[in-house]
Amino acid sequence: MSDIKQLFANNKEWADRIEQEVPGFFKQLSEQQAPEYLWIGCSDSRVPANEIVGLLPGELFVHRNVANLVVHSDINCLSVLQFAIDVLKVKHIMVVGHYGCGGIAAAMNKQRIGFVDNWLRNIKDVYALHREELDGIDNEATRLNRLCELNVVEQARNVCHTSFVQDAWERGQELTVHGWVYSLRNGRVKDLKVSYSAPSQIDNIYQLEPMEESLSEK
Repeated sequence: MSDIKQLFANNKEWADRIEQEVPGFFKQLSEQQAPEYLWIGCSDSRVPANEIVGLLPGELFVHRNVANLVVHSDINCLSVLQFAIDVLKVKHIMVVGHYGCGGIAAAMNKQRIGFVDNWLRNIKDVYALHREELDGIDNEATRLNRLCELNVVEQARNVCHTSFVQDAWERGQELTVHGWVYSLRNGRVKDLKVSYSAPSQIDNIYQLEPMEESLSEK
């Protein structure tokens, strides 16, 4: 059997198993999508979002890119955020990095890979922001893992800086942004104790004025 045919065989086995464990699952899934969670994670194939947190398809909305970045000019990520918040009404957004991230390692070590170097420049900005702490870590592996954590912290803040999140908070929608990191060595998720559920928790310069107030001033 070719590699591609094996994937179809795997799919059939998986679908049959799910239907046996939860009769009617796919019929119900096809009729609605109502996840409470948005996962923003790395594209790394070793980090399967649903499986890590034990959720079935339909229970987790997922956006992934290299090094789990949230960039203010990334239309793809912003579109996912807007849809998840305004349409799906998710209650939790988790930015999830992972230790030993290859993209972050490439940025930290100034490796030249190709076009993706331009994307990874955002990691260099995180390093520059926390240079004193990171330069004080002698062990390279430890420094890399700390940069993975600090990147999650900054990307979680970037989520909160978007108009979509702040608009949701303004209208009283229940929404919390979290920062987590995943270990490939033991499969465990670590809570970085970074959670935001109100604009007062972010730097004042990033807080947008309420919409009605902004319009009345014009």
